[in-house]
Amino acid sequence: MATAKDVAAWFLGSIDRESGDSITHLKLQKLVYYAQAWSLALHGHPIFDEDLQAWAHGPVSESVYREFEGSSWSALPVPDKVPEFDAETEELLQDILESYGELSAKHLEHMTHSEFPWIEARNGLPPEARSTNKIKKETMARFYKELHEEIEQEKQ
Repeated sequence: MATAKDVAAWFLGSIDRESGDSITHLKLQKLVYYAQAWSLALHGHPIFDEDLQAWAHGPVSESVYREFEGSSWSALPVPDKVPEFDAETEELLQDILESYGELSAKHLEHMTHSEFPWIEARNGLPPEARSTNKIKKETMARFYKELHEEIEQEKQ
């Protein structure tokens, strides 16, 4: 099974840097979160085993945080190696990049703060309070599956 750091490396290696695209640590955390959430919802399984935590700035993979903790708000570099995934996962990651990649890190942070999985995990904590509460995979699966169904119904 892949790791959260593998997913992060895929995003960092897959953006269109020639057109000026970049990813900060804050944005990368949200892309990793949405990849996991939508895999749970659409495929019924996680991409990686690591639990995500409900930190003040939104969902966080602690292993990805440790990898890039000194980067502040700077654009993250191209990884030495970009992992390859099976076709299903590769398609999902590409969809996440297309759907969320154009949004700013702060916009993605606000989105996650308004969505039930992060809210539930925060358990009433003030937005700025520190927390390592885990975001439940079951909650992520259910929430994004319902969101997907709503989107599909609106298309009809």
